[in-house]
Amino acid sequence: MIKKLSSIDADFDRQLSDLLAMPDENTGDVKDIVRKIIDDVKLRGDQSVLELTNKFDRMDVASISELEISKDTMAQALTRLDPLVVDALKLSIDRVRVYHQEQLKALGGNSQWQIEDDEGNKLGQIIRPMERVGLYVPGGKASYPSSVIMTSVPARVAGVSEIVLMVPTPDGVVSDTLVAAAHLCGVDRMFRVGGAQAIAALAYGTQSIPRVDKIVGPGNIFVATAKELVFGQVGIDMVAGPSEIAIVADTSADPEWLAMDMFAQAEHDELAQSILISSDQSVLDAVEQEIARMLPGMERSATISQSLKDRGALIKVETLDQAFDIVNRIAPEHLELAILEPEQKLPQIRFAGAIFLGHHSGEVVGDYTAGPSHVLPTSGTARFASPLGVYDFQVRSSVVNCSARGAITLSRSAAILATQEGLEAHSKSAQYRLLG
Repeated sequence: MIKKLSSIDADFDRQLSDLLAMPDENTGDVKDIVRKIIDDVKLRGDQSVLELTNKFDRMDVASISELEISKDTMAQALTRLDPLVVDALKLSIDRVRVYHQEQLKALGGNSQWQIEDDEGNKLGQIIRPMERVGLYVPGGKASYPSSVIMTSVPARVAGVSEIVLMVPTPDGVVSDTLVAAAHLCGVDRMFRVGGAQAIAALAYGTQSIPRVDKIVGPGNIFVATAKELVFGQVGIDMVAGPSEIAIVADTSADPEWLAMDMFAQAEHDELAQSILISSDQSVLDAVEQEIARMLPGMERSATISQSLKDRGALIKVETLDQAFDIVNRIAPEHLELAILEPEQKLPQIRFAGAIFLGHHSGEVVGDYTAGPSHVLPTSGTARFASPLGVYDFQVRSSVVNCSARGAITLSRSAAILATQEGLEAHSKSAQYRLLG
């Protein structure tokens, strides 16, 4: 039920490429649908959002005010939760906050720096937080209060003034845990709106929903496509694909733990990807046996089974070094090094969204309680993209302050270069400074 690959196979490279390739989808049709939704929201604002929400989420509301969850309602949701759930939420929030506070310190905070050359020119940069950001949190197949935490806390630590949260609520049902998480994280405004219409409303603003500077958070193909189409009008974190994990394991790993870690990714949806890589065939065989044994008892067994069948794999390599080469080619969202002395191997990992070292560092703690945001680059984009962090909610301005003396040197060369580019006004603008 799960693919088996070997690095010694003559066509291994092709097999791996096929494994990593996303199934073909009619993205053209999706883009056409999403583009129409965006255009309609731009044109009709609140009325469009209401009609689309009623249609897609099977609701019957008459105004946007019915879709907004007030701060009092957020606070009331907290009182309905089991104390153990409240404690878990608070622990997660605290750890994510501490991690990102340290990240902010490492980045120099929201501050500025300046240098001065020997002619008195002062050059620098000002770093400031964004004013308003929009968060999108899925609410269809599953509810994700953890995504509220992992997006809102880094934004708040960065100094964002206003946070607007959008969440779909099919049939009008909303999770108390998710709403309570929004309350604990200090979300300013929350709307029960999902899909492409939520992204369009955040990007362009409506009569009731404020326009934001940046939109972050995961969603389905319609949400991802909408984010892609509004990029430039508004900032986005990334166009995320299905969740994925790669695990490198040796004989010191527990096969039952490995199988369950693969299940944890596969249960997200049928397109999620779980890959196990080992140089020891006995490890792969033992995990395959555990998959067969445990799968029937899993609540989401159908989803897990389809995910493992279509996109999962057990990969046999000759050496651990070869395993790391394959990992760097995959550039996975999550990487577990379930091996002895994983710290020593860390320098060999070039591309991965989040790296979990050793047998006790299960990827699941990264989803909820470790501290780093779980919003991570997928589909190989870890080659050039990074986890969501405070840097995603900051903007930087360059500052140039030329002295009278320094302007002569800089303007003379600028005029020469502008002439070479055929830009007469540029050249003359620089020459004016030469004349005092």
